[in-house]
Amino acid sequence: MDPKILSNKIAIVTGGYRGIGEAFTRAYAKNGAIVAICGRSLEEASKKAENLSKDYNTSVIAYKVDVSKKEEVKKMVEDVAKRFGRIDILVNCAGTSGVQKPFWEIEDEEFDKVFDTNFRGALYFSREVANYMIKQRSGKIINVASIAGKLVLKYMMPYCISKVALIHLTKVMALELMKYNIQVNVVSPGYFLTDMNRFFFETEQGKNFIEKYIPIKRVGMPEEIETTAIYLALAPEFLTGCEIVIDGGQTLI
Repeated sequence: MDPKILSNKIAIVTGGYRGIGEAFTRAYAKNGAIVAICGRSLEEASKKAENLSKDYNTSVIAYKVDVSKKEEVKKMVEDVAKRFGRIDILVNCAGTSGVQKPFWEIEDEEFDKVFDTNFRGALYFSREVANYMIKQRSGKIINVASIAGKLVLKYMMPYCISKVALIHLTKVMALELMKYNIQVNVVSPGYFLTDMNRFFFETEQGKNFIEKYIPIKRVGMPEEIETTAIYLALAPEFLTGCEIVIDGGQTLI
């Protein structure tokens, strides 16, 4: 693969400084794109942006944004468009798992926090970015859902509902933006090895979980998400409204 296959492309990756979001950011920076990332911690996002910029000799810039606040979303998108003149790729990856308890014990505020981040955040960014992509008559929007949008996970009602909604939003957006040559797809990852869960999967409990629930008998590696990230950034016109499940076969059982 040409290491500069995304040269001159401008990408926004929400939640792009850790976990699955970092894998998207790394894939795009490695392949020559200019990447704008955001998160609630400007310090963490800036540190990751600086390191990736040095590693791949490209520009990765950080913003402090609460994706559930549409004013903050609008401000970031406007700034990126003003600085670079266009937006080619949007990855909606910012998310939170929220509380884990029976649905009848979940307070409205607890539900809203998860839904506003996982669903409304993606909607707000997509709405703002679509205005630029429509004028360009080109663009790729990639939503990051979860196998929680396909499986029933006990005590995680807000998270599951938000991911189901995000998957369906993807299909609506794809249909409505098709005539502008904008492709919208969604990735539903299973369990991937990240800094946040590395300790768990090294424990006996984590190893038992893998053995019982993941047919391929291992968790995903970041580079496997990176390959998918590049594929969707280069998606042909005919590939839109699709869900790519990358979970080691977990949803097959």
